Amino acid sequence: MLRFIGCLGSLTDRSDPLKPQLPLRTSLLSLAALLTAALCTGPAAAESAAPTGTAHSPGPTATVALDPDTGRPTLAVSAGGAQVIAPSPVGLVTEHADLSQKLTLTGHDTRSVDETYRATAGKSRLRTVHARETAYHLRAGGDGGARFDLVVRETSDGVAYRYRLPAATTATTGAIVRETSAFTFPDGTDAWLNAYRADNENRFTQYPAASAPTGSYGMMGLFRTAPGSYALLAESDLTGSYAGAHLTHTAGSATYGVGLWNDDPVRVAAGKALATPWRAVITGSLATVTESTLVDDLAPASRVKDTSWIEPGPALWTWLAGGKEAGQSLEAQKKYVDYAAERGWPYEVVDAGWYFLPGQWEVIDPEWQTRNWMPRLVSYAKQRGVRIQVWLHYSLLTDPVEREKWLSTLERWGVAGVKIDFMDSESQDRFKWYDDVLAATAQHHLLVNFHGSTVPKGIQRTWPQVMTMEGVGGEEKRTNTAEHLAILPFTRNAIGSMDFTPGAFQRPYRPNVASDAGELGLSVLYESGVTNLAGTPESYDQRPVARAYLEQLPRRWDTTRLLLGDPGKAAVTARSAGGRWFIGGTFAGAARTVDVPLRIGAGKWLVETVTDDGDGGLVRTPHVVRGGDTFSVPVVADGGFAAIACRWSAERTTCDR
Repeated sequence: MLRFIGCLGSLTDRSDPLKPQLPLRTSLLSLAALLTAALCTGPAAAESAAPTGTAHSPGPTATVALDPDTGRPTLAVSAGGAQVIAPSPVGLVTEHADLSQKLTLTGHDTRSVDETYRATAGKSRLRTVHARETAYHLRAGGDGGARFDLVVRETSDGVAYRYRLPAATTATTGAIVRETSAFTFPDGTDAWLNAYRADNENRFTQYPAASAPTGSYGMMGLFRTAPGSYALLAESDLTGSYAGAHLTHTAGSATYGVGLWNDDPVRVAAGKALATPWRAVITGSLATVTESTLVDDLAPASRVKDTSWIEPGPALWTWLAGGKEAGQSLEAQKKYVDYAAERGWPYEVVDAGWYFLPGQWEVIDPEWQTRNWMPRLVSYAKQRGVRIQVWLHYSLLTDPVEREKWLSTLERWGVAGVKIDFMDSESQDRFKWYDDVLAATAQHHLLVNFHGSTVPKGIQRTWPQVMTMEGVGGEEKRTNTAEHLAILPFTRNAIGSMDFTPGAFQRPYRPNVASDAGELGLSVLYESGVTNLAGTPESYDQRPVARAYLEQLPRRWDTTRLLLGDPGKAAVTARSAGGRWFIGGTFAGAARTVDVPLRIGAGKWLVETVTDDGDGGLVRTPHVVRGGDTFSVPVVADGGFAAIACRWSAERTTCDR
């Protein structure tokens, strides 16, 4: 087999650059120089002529190889001299062409990707992208075969690849039937996975990667390939030109394949060029994976030129607080608005029921545009500095005429945003719907929260009005575990904003029911452009320490740091805003005292922790801590904590504003 081990000199023995490792056919000898330079993506691989092994970069390195006998391509990923992804298949199979074998390399192009952009929501505001991208030009089945590119991008925190088919290829290949894309992990790898379903809401569970049950899993699996080394699989730049992906696995195998929605062929307009979504491997330390913005970085730039109207921020969400009755009551909603105004929260979210016939459920009032109470609520809220977001069933927005009627009316009323629910599909048709709705909500200046949905796949960069998405087993679930809570920061929430809806202290089903401090910490631990706080006003008033903390929540985060992490056991994250740091932590297991490293900068800090007092209440405790040192936090079983940190001075007694 002709292999390309490392980025240069792959055809030769390192002691003698001209001595072949394996017998080569004459037809292959003429390609040696081209293949040696081209079939590696490490920095300087194409430019340098020194055949001395893998070229090193600040981050992970991808190695592409092509088997000379079968013409099958593979891609491997290494970092710090260790294998992260073993050589794994890449390729596509279409109705009329197999683009996964009998391939030949015809050339390659390399470019640098250097970008800076500002996010409206997410882990950090200012994003900087530096990447090396190589496009390998491949041809199937001889001189007249279909041509396509394997595009590989390397960054400091990951490797991603996609397939690019020119119009001449799609004119003859027909629909894409499947991908041969896969990821093979080293022996001994551990995995944290959630069984795949349309709304991405199943719990995460830990398995030995090879021993996970046969089945399909979400495209956001975390893998520990070696002590301290992790890889998170993800997808980016998914639009209506393709279908959503998930992971497939057979028990006993270390390989995870890429499956498409219901195995339906992806329809590509004949003669139209296609770039598939990126298949990404975010890799490095657990902090690197958690803090990475690679999924957004891979996506196209914003399609919304003026983003000045897009404002994230906390919201009082009324569904778990008031249910159906609240959704059909103007007076109830006014009381929630009053409470949000008292807390300084910029939004109140009216959930299902507001456009139904009074006293009925799921029966739309045919005169909703003229006799609904929503305009009165919007006006009432505006006078108190609160804006309204409203729930919609996605089916109201499938017909273009109806979609325009709903969205234009909401904009005219002054509604700030829409929570769109029950898509429950990752088919190509559903992503075409997403494309249409995203363009329409941007046109009508409406913030968006998708529920019953896919997960963010770079959507928040391209469409910055998307504040958050569900795609998670959140606070509404009655089957969550403490382990699940401690996995989410490293899996689902590492992908993008996550509407977990924390703060429902009144819920008897939350995993941290014995820890109000743990529930409070979720408001920071889980990032969401609009943090929908799910508690009742009464539950907040009964917990004045928690209420005071939630009043301090900022509208957006400047940056994110992982302070402590052990998937399924512990997660502590710090997020900064305006010079202060907010800290949230959750833990699974027995009660204990935890030493948390303060990785937020040098100097002295005032750190005010909120912990459980052991008698069902909360206590706020000040600490003076030097950056880089640790502070101790007592946590109850399956509990957690919250904190605020600010620069210490002798005159400062609190971090509150």
